[in-house]
Amino acid sequence: MSGDLDMTMMLVTHNAMRRDLRHLADAAEKLEEGDARGRESVRVGWETFKAMLRSHHEGEDRRMWPRMRAGLRGRPDDLAVLAAMEEEHERIEPLIRAVDQALARPDGAGALLADATDRFCGELGEHLTHEESAALPLVGVAMSAGEWERCLADMRGGGLAALRSAPEFFPWLIGEADPADRAAVLGRVPPPVRLLFQKVWLPRYARQPRWL
Repeated sequence: MSGDLDMTMMLVTHNAMRRDLRHLADAAEKLEEGDARGRESVRVGWETFKAMLRSHHEGEDRRMWPRMRAGLRGRPDDLAVLAAMEEEHERIEPLIRAVDQALARPDGAGALLADATDRFCGELGEHLTHEESAALPLVGVAMSAGEWERCLADMRGGGLAALRSAPEFFPWLIGEADPADRAAVLGRVPPPVRLLFQKVWLPRYARQPRWL
């Protein structure tokens, strides 16, 4: 997709988001009014998904797009793609808030949640596809492989920020991933992280009910 650059983390992250879009759509269809336990489980899944999505978009807006914009200077068509990515992020944010509001209602289900979910899933799904087809192929034009790896590290926060988020991030990212995606991600991290994921983080994450 982008020459020799490793897109593993971006594509696996997108796969995790698509998985949670399916969970959310399923919940909007099946959650019954008055099902407090089910609503709480959906809320926990949604809060994790929402946090991961916002963190990802913030990393792109603050770290990735500016680097790409510098590397694509003088290429107006490519710069227009980056502008479109930012505009799509802006359109997604109010749709996140609409899902929040629907889940916060006492019934936690019904037409309001179905409508908010449908609009959010449609917009984010289209954005992920657009980013993969139009923006990610430009990364290799804008950055070297080393610059890209530094960009990914910056997007994750680096240092203590990355350590603090890792116990939730990795189980969310690959806890339900297919074996190829899981192996690809774990192949990028040091052995202690792999061990913590398998023995501590994933079992702890799995004990908390999410979605339906």
